[in-house]
Amino acid sequence: MTDRPAASPVGRAATVALVDLVLVVVFAAIGRASHDEGLGVAGVAQTAGPFVVGWLVGWVLVALVPASRARPRGLPAGALVWVTTVVVGMLVRHATGGGVQTSFVVVTTVVLAVFLLGWRGVARLVTRARGRRGDRVAAGA
Repeated sequence: MTDRPAASPVGRAATVALVDLVLVVVFAAIGRASHDEGLGVAGVAQTAGPFVVGWLVGWVLVALVPASRARPRGLPAGALVWVTTVVVGMLVRHATGGGVQTSFVVVTTVVLAVFLLGWRGVARLVTRARGRRGDRVAAGA
């Protein structure tokens, strides 16, 4: 038994959304660093901006889809946020004069998949492992 109070569904969703947002910003920072563009706040914000817009649209959609809203840490919700972040991000980037070369689209799609789906997969594995360990303890193993 834990001493922690149970988080509300809104609190859990906000935490998941924040993790996603941090990872989108980390993606932008890594991209800037790999191209020697500097890691100043303004530069990272400019690079991340279109993808933050996509992230926001994705989270609005998560809130509107009952199954995703019920399980924001689940892979279907993550996939919705991932695809929306990439597609809307690329559209905003293109509309604002940013480059959307094929190689950039591919790298963005893969890296954001690893980030936005990967942490959910790891969290799922950890949750399952804790559940199995708890079952063994409860059974006296």
